[in-house]
Amino acid sequence: MTDTGEDRKRAAHRALVERVLNGEGKASAQQRAHAFGNDGLSPPSLDALIGKVVDRSAQITDADVVAAKASGCTEDQLFELVVCAAVGRSTRLYEAGLTALAEATSEERTDRAT
Repeated sequence: MTDTGEDRKRAAHRALVERVLNGEGKASAQQRAHAFGNDGLSPPSLDALIGKVVDRSAQITDADVVAAKASGCTEDQLFELVVCAAVGRSTRLYEAGLTALAEATSEERTDRAT
């Protein structure tokens, strides 16, 4: 099997996801996984920040960051969790796009065959 540009892109994406979830970091692997999946984090102020990163990033305020830091997270931990949330969101969009493309391509082939 030859290595195509798409194969390299997918491999690079998998490596990125692996790194943000399982690489060295200040935030725990469990926290990073929750941020990646937007699965909820404690305390609520941290969960609120991650939720905004995923769904409403333009609405993040300094107060959101201050509240998340007051929860006991360091700036490094917050940075990692924000990156995990953003990569998780982009991963879901990327995978949805690939699925839609595969379905559209499959339908084109079916239409041509009939």
